[in-house]
Amino acid sequence: MNGRSIIEAQAVRKVFPGKHGVTALERVDVDIPAGRFISILGPSGCGKSTFLRCVGGIERITSGSLRVRGREVNGPPEGIGFVFQRDALLEWRNIRRNLLLPVEFARKPLAQYRDKVEELLAMTGLADFADRYPHQLSGGMRQRAAICRALIDDPDLLLMDEPFGALDAITRDQMNIELQRIWMSTRNTVLFVTHGIAEAVFLGDEVMVFSPRPGRIARTLRIDLPRPRPLSIRETKAFGDYVAEIRDLFQQMGIFKERDNAPASGNLMEGKA
Repeated sequence: MNGRSIIEAQAVRKVFPGKHGVTALERVDVDIPAGRFISILGPSGCGKSTFLRCVGGIERITSGSLRVRGREVNGPPEGIGFVFQRDALLEWRNIRRNLLLPVEFARKPLAQYRDKVEELLAMTGLADFADRYPHQLSGGMRQRAAICRALIDDPDLLLMDEPFGALDAITRDQMNIELQRIWMSTRNTVLFVTHGIAEAVFLGDEVMVFSPRPGRIARTLRIDLPRPRPLSIRETKAFGDYVAEIRDLFQQMGIFKERDNAPASGNLMEGKA
């Protein structure tokens, strides 16, 4: 499907009902070609995770049109993988059996996927840990296992909701490199939600910037940086220009606010909430 649209959203609106009601998304329009890595960036509460859940069929849109592979989303579409911020591995299953969980849910023959399990474990450096249990692995290794589980049935669409948010900075950098390598070998479509500007630029073919709630796509930046991208690319002028452009956009939207009259001395905590 590379080059063809895999996700089409037209005037998508999502309202969470209640006494006061919360409009999470308002007039979201986007057309995402297959095979792209799309970073979704925005402040907390802007609807970026809600949009991901709508694409994955976990939430239903209130109005508008949302299609995956040309079909309206009325439930989880086939051929998708979902990776959450928490790995959600089952502690009583070893890693190999955790990877097979989606296959069991789909009632597919396990024997047909055993080679795929070993391939994914080898690709992510987990082959020596296949018989270990989640509590015996580091946070980064657990997230690699979660990614493997999402890839077990060869999805052409991978949805990732802040999968590295709970990791320390060094492990997060390692996982960025690892995810880029995995994506370059699979070339599926990835929607990757993050709060990190540098992470969004480093990973994305495009960065889709959401406005504060109700979420709209304020701007989409095409990231013209060669792949594979080493971590050192973050020190280049081209990378810095993309980061600065997004920071400027956030300032224009009132997300970043700088005080012009900050006190020169005194209690640094004075005036802080």
